[in-house]
Amino acid sequence: MAPWPEVGNSHSDPKKFIEETTIQQSNEKDKGSSSNNAPSPVSKIELLPSYSTIALIEEPVAEQDPWKMSNGKDTEIKWSEKNTTEKVIAVFRAFGKVIFLLIFLYFFVCSLDILSSAFQLVGGKMAGEIFQDGSVLDNPLAGLVIGVLVTVMVQSSSTSSSIVVSMVSSSLLTVKAAIPIIMGANIGTSITNTVVALMQAGDREEFRRAFAGATVHDFFNWLSVLVLLPLEVVTDYLFYLTDAIVRSFNIRSGENAPELLKVITDPFTKLIIQLNEDVINEIATGNEAAKNKSLVKTWCITFKNETLRNVTVPSPENCTSPSFCWTNGNMTWTLMNTTYEENIAKCKHTFVDVNLSDLGIGLILVALSLLVLCTCLIMIVKVLNSVLQGQVAIVIKKTINTDFPSPFGWLTGYLAILIGAGMTFIVQSSSVFTSAITPLVGIGVINLERVYPLTLGSNIGTTTTAILAALASPGSTLHNSLQISLCHFFFNVSGIILWYPVPFMRLPIRLARALGDITATYRWFAIFYLMFCFLLLPLAVFGLSLAGWPILAGVGGPIILVVLIVLIMRVIQARCPQILPKKLQTWDFLPLWMRSLKPWDGLVSLITGNCCQLPCCYCCRVCCRVCCLLCGCPRCCRCSNCCDPLEDEEKVNEIPIKVPEVYENKAVVVEETQSGSKKQEAQDVKNVSNCTAL
Repeated sequence: MAPWPEVGNSHSDPKKFIEETTIQQSNEKDKGSSSNNAPSPVSKIELLPSYSTIALIEEPVAEQDPWKMSNGKDTEIKWSEKNTTEKVIAVFRAFGKVIFLLIFLYFFVCSLDILSSAFQLVGGKMAGEIFQDGSVLDNPLAGLVIGVLVTVMVQSSSTSSSIVVSMVSSSLLTVKAAIPIIMGANIGTSITNTVVALMQAGDREEFRRAFAGATVHDFFNWLSVLVLLPLEVVTDYLFYLTDAIVRSFNIRSGENAPELLKVITDPFTKLIIQLNEDVINEIATGNEAAKNKSLVKTWCITFKNETLRNVTVPSPENCTSPSFCWTNGNMTWTLMNTTYEENIAKCKHTFVDVNLSDLGIGLILVALSLLVLCTCLIMIVKVLNSVLQGQVAIVIKKTINTDFPSPFGWLTGYLAILIGAGMTFIVQSSSVFTSAITPLVGIGVINLERVYPLTLGSNIGTTTTAILAALASPGSTLHNSLQISLCHFFFNVSGIILWYPVPFMRLPIRLARALGDITATYRWFAIFYLMFCFLLLPLAVFGLSLAGWPILAGVGGPIILVVLIVLIMRVIQARCPQILPKKLQTWDFLPLWMRSLKPWDGLVSLITGNCCQLPCCYCCRVCCRVCCLLCGCPRCCRCSNCCDPLEDEEKVNEIPIKVPEVYENKAVVVEETQSGSKKQEAQDVKNVSNCTAL
C-alpha cells in the first residue's frame, strides 16, 4: 500500500502525483496480463490527495462597528444611460415621494400637537394642583422634579413655563423658586423624542442609533442640572444676571410672538380639539371655581361688556366711594363696574358637544394621536429609505456629516447649533424639531456627533420663542415673565459652555452611545429608562421632599454616596486598575444580577412571555409589536414574522472547520485481487481513508 499523502504537501504538485499513479497502475496491469499464473499482491491502494484551494480553517469575520456609517453603494442606473421614458418616470416618482414625505411630516407634527393637548386633558388639572402648594416649591429639589413631572404630564414646556409665569405674576411664587422649575421643564420636554425613538425598535441597528440620538438630549439636560442647580442654589447667579439685564433695558410690552408653524397646523388640529388653557393657570393660582371647569373649549367667540351697575355690598365700608353709597333698609347699594360675558358662537371641533369627561376625551386622543404618530413615523422612515439611496444618499450624508476644511473644522459644530436654533424658532417647538431628526439618526443620515450640536441649538431656539412671548406680556407681568425666560436661556447657554467647547467634556455623546448599545441588546431597558428617569425618580424625590429635608437627606445622601463610589471605581478600573486590590479590579465579586442585565432579561422574558399566548397574537400585529418591545420578541410570537428575533446569537468559541468537497468526491483506487473478498476489502479501505481525511 502506498503511503498516506501529507496534508502539507498536497498542494505542491498534484498533477505530477496523479500522473505517476496512473503510469504505475497501467504498468501493473500490463504485468498482470503477461503473467497470468504469477502471484499478485493482495491489494494495492492509492489515495488521491486533495488539491483543493479551499482552506480547512475559516478565519473569523471581524464584526463591523454599528456606529460607523456606511456611505452606501450607488446601484442606480446613471441618468445619462436612461431613455426619455425612464427619465420622466424617475422625475414623477421623486416628486411623488417628496409630496408623500411632506404629507406624512405634516400629520406627524399635528399628532404631536394633539398628543400635547391630550396629556393636558388627562393631567392638566393635577398639574395645576401640584403647583398650588407654594411651601413645597421653596425646596429646589422639589421644584426641579415638579417641573419634570408637570412637563411630562402636559407634554409641553411652554405650558409649564406659562403656569410658572402666572404664579410669579400673582406673587404666589418668587423668581428664585421658579428657576429650578424651569430647569425641570427643560428636562421634561426631552421625553417626546425619546418616545419617538421607540417606534424604530423593529430594527436593532436603527434603534441603537435612534435611541442614542434621542437620549443625548436627556443626558445634556440632566448633566447640566447636576452642575448648575447646586451652583444656582449657592450663588443665585442666574437670578442676579437676568435681573440686571432686565433692569438695564427699558423694555416695553410689544406684539405677540410670531406664529409660523401653527399657521399651518392649527386649521387641522382645531378641527379635532381646542383647549381653554387658562383653566390650568387659574387652578395653579388658587381659584377653586376653576376646578369644576372643563378644559375643553366650548365657546370660541364671546363678547365681554363692562358696565356700571348698582350692586349690593355687605356694609358701607365696601362702597366704591362715599358719594356712590346709599342704604335702603337692611341693604347697602353702590355703583361698581361689572363685566358681563356673552357667548356668541360655539367652537367647531369634534368634541365640542360630546358628553364625556376631560379624562375620557384625553385618553381617546392619546390613543388616536399615538396611532397617527406611529403610522406617520413608520411611513416617513420608509419614504426616506427609498429616497436616500444611491448617489443621493452619499451626497447628503457627506454634506451633513462632513466638517469644514482645516483649520476651520471646529466651526462646523457651532454652525450646527445655529441651524438647530433657527429651525426650532421656525417650528416653535424643540420637541417637534428633535422628534423630526430622530428618524434621520436611526436610518443613518445624521451621525451622533452631528445631532448633538443640533440638539443644543434646539434648546436655545425654544428659549428665544419664550422670550418673544414674554415681551408680549402686559406691563404688570413683563418684568417677571421676561426674567424667567432669560433664566431659561442662560441656563442652556451655561450648559453648552460646560459640555460642548472642549471635546473631552462632551460626555452626553459617550453616555448616549453606551445607552444605545444597552437598549439594542435589551430593548425592554428603554421602557425602564423612561419610567425611571421621568416618572419613578421624580415621584420618589417629590415624596421625600414632602416629608422634609431631614428625611430627604437621610435617604438620598447614602444613595448618592454609593453612586459616586461606583463611578469612581469604574474610572479607576478603566484607567489604572493596578492600584486597586485584585478583588476590586473587576466586578466579578458581585452577584451576576448586580453587574449584568442578563438575569433581569430572563426575568422580564418570563413575566411578559405569556402575553404572546393570547389569541390576539395569532391575528393581530399589535400584540406582537408590544411583545417585541417588552420581552424581546420571544419564539412564541406567531404573527407572520412581524419582527425579527431580538435575542443575540451566542458566539461559538470553537474554530469553524470547512470540509472540502474533494474528500467527498474522490474515489479510492483499488487493485483487485483474485481473492473472493476483494470488494469488501476495498469498501473498508475507502471508509478508513475518508475518516482519516476528515
